[in-house]
Amino acid sequence: MGFFGRLATLIKSNLNDLISRSEDPEKMLTQIIVEMNKQLIEAKKQVAVAIADEKRLKKQNDNEAGTAAEWERKAMMAVRAGDEELAKEALMRKKEHDSVAAQYADQWQKQKTATDQLKLALRALNSKIEEAKRKKNVLIARARRAEAMKSIQETMSGLSDTSAFDTFDRMAEKVDQMEAEAEAGSELAEEYTGDVLNHKFRELEATAGADQELEALKRKMGLVEEAPAPAVSARVETSEEEDMSADEMAELDEALEELKQREMGR
Repeated sequence: MGFFGRLATLIKSNLNDLISRSEDPEKMLTQIIVEMNKQLIEAKKQVAVAIADEKRLKKQNDNEAGTAAEWERKAMMAVRAGDEELAKEALMRKKEHDSVAAQYADQWQKQKTATDQLKLALRALNSKIEEAKRKKNVLIARARRAEAMKSIQETMSGLSDTSAFDTFDRMAEKVDQMEAEAEAGSELAEEYTGDVLNHKFRELEATAGADQELEALKRKMGLVEEAPAPAVSARVETSEEEDMSADEMAELDEALEELKQREMGR
């Protein structure tokens, strides 16, 4: 199993553990992103190690190739000096370094191929994590909306029981009854303990007002002819007051004054 295969297995294991331990989608998604970032950091470290190995192999290959080239230069120098045996020894040393350089070159090429694959996988993993970060807020919003809808449905289910509404209606009727009883009690109190005469006059005024409104409506509809204005008498008729004695007038004035004072005190 490759490195990223092991990484995927580790992430999946961590996610399954988080899912089993958490029921809050928001907390779980946030923790998942944290775990992904931790694994991404570890993956970057492993890729960095692979890149370092690739560079080391390349450097060793270059060193061996350079050493081989140096022994070849020495072999040429020996040939120019007429020392063929020394030239052969130099060429043997060159061959040794060429062999080692070839091995390093093979290892470096394989390491470079693996490193390039790791880089691609790392970029893909990073893109997936960034995508998960962007989707996290959307998923959280969806989870919150679903939770709100669930709460509303539960509330509506609870209200589907008619007993709550029946109780509400019964309380409304009770309040209406209390108000009616209070109004009736107030009327009775005025009837038996208040000014009975004043109460009768208020009833009379209400009846007279209704009669006047009815008369005006009939007149507007043309059902009643306008009554002719009464003629003004040229003389002032003798009032009943003239037939009253002075004592009766004084008694009447006193009663009227008492009635006025009572009205002002109410």
